[in-house]
Amino acid sequence: MLTNSTANTNITNNSVQCPDYRHTHHLHMVVYSLVLAAGLPLNVLALWVFLRALRVHSVVSVYMCNLAASDLLFSLSLPVRLSYYALHYWPFPDLLCQIAGAIFQMNMYGSCIFLALINVDRYAAIVHPLRLRHLRRPRVARRLCLGVWALILVFAVPAARVHRPSRCRYDDGEVRLCFESFSNELWKGRLLPLVLLAEALGFLLPLVAMVYSSVRVFWTLARPDATRSHRRRKTVRLLLVNLFIFLMCFLPYNSTLAVYGLLRGQLVVASEAARDQVRGVLMVMVLLAGANCVLDPLVYYFSAEGFRNTLRGLGTPLRIRTLATNGARKTLAERPTETTDNTIPDATSQALLGPSYPQTPFIQFPQDSAL
Repeated sequence: MLTNSTANTNITNNSVQCPDYRHTHHLHMVVYSLVLAAGLPLNVLALWVFLRALRVHSVVSVYMCNLAASDLLFSLSLPVRLSYYALHYWPFPDLLCQIAGAIFQMNMYGSCIFLALINVDRYAAIVHPLRLRHLRRPRVARRLCLGVWALILVFAVPAARVHRPSRCRYDDGEVRLCFESFSNELWKGRLLPLVLLAEALGFLLPLVAMVYSSVRVFWTLARPDATRSHRRRKTVRLLLVNLFIFLMCFLPYNSTLAVYGLLRGQLVVASEAARDQVRGVLMVMVLLAGANCVLDPLVYYFSAEGFRNTLRGLGTPLRIRTLATNGARKTLAERPTETTDNTIPDATSQALLGPSYPQTPFIQFPQDSAL
């Protein structure tokens, strides 16, 4: 007992003084409380609509469903973060800190990729409706999503390893900090290469794909021979909302993180005061990145007609809703669930390939039923 007591005393005496992060903790606690209160029910509802209510899974709805799952996973990790910000120290096992830190990285880069896939799908449907139609199948979309989950899980392993709590000393004894206070040795070692690689694959590549596909779609829809239709307006709205969420939530955080990493890794020389200022900006930008799980459901509601109609149907009387559901199931049973090589391009693509005639009936195919 005496030996253990002496060892603990030496550890406490050798611990560094904890930095005062309480002002940022208060801000994070308020914002993450709002994110949890809104994001958890919204994403649970979104998953229920995609998995239970909607019987036809289009390519876009597959991506949206996986995006909602990623956001829900992050929302479920917020209670432990709120406990940390309320207490100003980590009261849970170290493994829980590592898991919570890895989940944040998984959500951020997974959301970047899923948002980019939605815009790339619209690019394939509108700019190259015939050449890339074999890629616009729900089966292909599910395999792509499986690959995305595998990729972010692989990166979650080293992310969890670097998120071990750090020990420091308050006036009343030694405590552990989580999500912050990474040592200079860690930044100079494996943390900076990990951050730069994750940003290149999980942020920069999706950013390039999203901007390129969106610009090409806007350019195609702006041609004089492109038919102006309601579906065209919904496509433009979907791309704009995705771009807004991507640029507002992820661009500020990842840009600031790259600058902060270069400063902490001492690849860019700066004073300690400058590093502290960049860190202060980073602590605000991380809140924008976390807020994406509240904004993403807006994409589902305003861009997915099937999703919106399902939510509106929840307010109808039970008998009417049951009859409508049975009728929809009967209609969908007569439709193919996936396209074949002989499938006609979707309505938007047809409007772009040739002139539109008033007497031509509107045809909606399963792969575009989410729009």
